Amino acid sequence: MVDDSRALSPEPLSAALLPAEPLLLIFTFLEHRDLVREDKMQQNICWMELFRQFYCDMGRYIDHYSQLKKAWQDLKEYLGQRCPRMIASLNVGLTEEELDAVERRIKFKLPNDYRCSLRIHNGQRLVVPGLMGSMALSSHYRSEDLLDIETAAGGFQLRKGLKHCLPLTFCIHTGLSQYMALDEVEGRKLSDIFYHCANQMACDPSVVDMFLTGTSFTEWFTKFVHNVISGRYPIIRDQIFRYIHDERWVARTGEIIISVATSFLPELSSVHPPHYFFSYRIRIEMVEDASPDNACQLDSRYWKITNANGDVEEVQGPGVVGEFPVLRPGTVHEYTSCTTFTTASGYMEGYYTFHHLSQHRNTFNVTIPRFCMVCPPQRMPSTHQIGCSHDPSNDSTAPSNSSNLNPNLFGNFSPAMGRCPRHT
Repeated sequence: MVDDSRALSPEPLSAALLPAEPLLLIFTFLEHRDLVREDKMQQNICWMELFRQFYCDMGRYIDHYSQLKKAWQDLKEYLGQRCPRMIASLNVGLTEEELDAVERRIKFKLPNDYRCSLRIHNGQRLVVPGLMGSMALSSHYRSEDLLDIETAAGGFQLRKGLKHCLPLTFCIHTGLSQYMALDEVEGRKLSDIFYHCANQMACDPSVVDMFLTGTSFTEWFTKFVHNVISGRYPIIRDQIFRYIHDERWVARTGEIIISVATSFLPELSSVHPPHYFFSYRIRIEMVEDASPDNACQLDSRYWKITNANGDVEEVQGPGVVGEFPVLRPGTVHEYTSCTTFTTASGYMEGYYTFHHLSQHRNTFNVTIPRFCMVCPPQRMPSTHQIGCSHDPSNDSTAPSNSSNLNPNLFGNFSPAMGRCPRHT
């Protein structure tokens, strides 16, 4: 005889007995129900109906919405206190119907996480400074905007080298873009995000190398947001500067502290030939409680530069970028310079020589900590070994719906191969 007493007295229903997916949907909705329009919230609609409407509209993004929504909120809260004009440049989110129309237009599906982000904010207007960070040297400036999907779709690539790639960012000054692959062709993986770089040693001019910056939109965007809100990317003159600072890149000598941050510049670099361009920003500070008698002036610099092959170069010269800063208690002097390597990574270290203002002949050295410069991961195109034959018929142009855009807006820009006043 079967004992069916359990059927007569079922266990109380608990969250542990419910399927995981509905719970995730409900918790996501309750945490981020701000996406539901205010007019719906003010109507006499119960939470179950609101949830049903929310699920019908956003249910496909359950794997991405919470993480991307939080990233957007954290970024806006942080920048709202430091550079609010950047927040004012953001566009409102799109509807599913509008995104479906874009996919029909380019004849490719957008990654779900990218669509989810576009539902929250449809990029930004083309303004300066751009949301995705800036970089400035004495003769070079770059500021990247996060593109709205209409502009990005206008730059969707069909030509060889960047086939089926969608621009995510754009710099008005340099023409630099980060692209996302919507198809696995030419050596790329689906959703790869990268800076492209013309291969100047290939026989076929359409061959491009890639500096990878992300393997999915979620990884790419949340990593950027983390670097901003953690302070790794400094805010300078109301702009996000994409310098990375490592806590190990700090050294103190007596009452003077030296700290360093570095950045890779893809628009001035190339893989073939190997030419990797880096910028570094140095902060020289005398602590506030230093003795006024210890006021001093920088006389010269010494650098020891080592590339990934172990090759060493030594450089010595007067001042820093033509300046001889004076330090007094609480004084801070910052400057930016650059260097190039023929390897994808390298490091620098050295010292500054100062003299005390009260005793000009009394010189001393201040340690510059060792700091590293590392190029992002690189990927070679599958056409890397192709021969010199070039079939112009294979070069597709941009879609016809981009005819009203600047024809150079998403051109295949060759790297500037910029040179710098090295190690200054």
